[in-house]
Amino acid sequence: MPRYLLSRLLQAAIATFGVITLVFFVMRLAGDPTLLLVPQGASAEQIAELRHALGFDRPLLTQYIAYLDQLAHFDLGESFVQRAPVSAILGARIPYTLALAAGALAVALGIGLPAGIAMAVWRGRAVERLLAALVLTGQSLPTFWSGILMILLFGVILHWLPTSGADGPASLIMPAVALGALAMSTFARMARIAVLDELQRDYVVAARARGLSLGAALWRHVLRNAAIPVITVTALEIGNLLAGAVIVETVFAWPGIGQLAIQSIAARDFLVVQAIVLFVSVTYITLSLLADIAYSLVDPRIRAVA
Repeated sequence: MPRYLLSRLLQAAIATFGVITLVFFVMRLAGDPTLLLVPQGASAEQIAELRHALGFDRPLLTQYIAYLDQLAHFDLGESFVQRAPVSAILGARIPYTLALAAGALAVALGIGLPAGIAMAVWRGRAVERLLAALVLTGQSLPTFWSGILMILLFGVILHWLPTSGADGPASLIMPAVALGALAMSTFARMARIAVLDELQRDYVVAARARGLSLGAALWRHVLRNAAIPVITVTALEIGNLLAGAVIVETVFAWPGIGQLAIQSIAARDFLVVQAIVLFVSVTYITLSLLADIAYSLVDPRIRAVA
């Protein structure tokens, strides 16, 4: 187990360093950020002065070393537009996005996993067809469209829930459902496939032949062995939820990093956009690492192979 964890930690560290390097060079090679900051009609002298003040006139390798040194000190720079540390700007927004992602994941898991298990257990029956229609609907509706529909129905017509902002737990319900609907469909399909595969294996057939009930077989054997692909999907879907939060946060005016990304792109706030891309990328890597660790806890054979 320690060797397995050390191997995965080393891979995560290498991937993180690669992402940091890639984000830096892609953002720099995309164009001169100084030109995004100066007003229209600025003279060449003004552009050169600002470029020197921001350090963008230095060699690219020198900028990269300085960038690594800043990250080592948890310094993401200062926003050109808001005139505030980027880390403070992100720190104020990240809790909202994490709350939205957690709510959406709760919706996706709470509905998707039971629906997938039920479709596998009652395969070919009316229950499966009904649940399959629900899953297909969740998969087909674009996030922005389902969000607008919920705003019209539950906010404007029924006045049950707030239509925008983050004024309390009630404000989280519609954004979480809108964001979690697509992930719910993914969990349902994956759970159905995994449980069906396990139900057809010899050890389950033998256990049923010895008189073990279907519920007991599910609880003792099937669900544990079917958990590995679900863990994989969970790690990936959390990252997708963070990415999908851009649309949902814009529709519901939710003050998370998705809304911040749109605002920063519109305002040409270079360092804030760079920090958001870096945050989401490192989050993906961290989730993959946690999924690998969860694999080893669910199935010891993975540690033996590793």
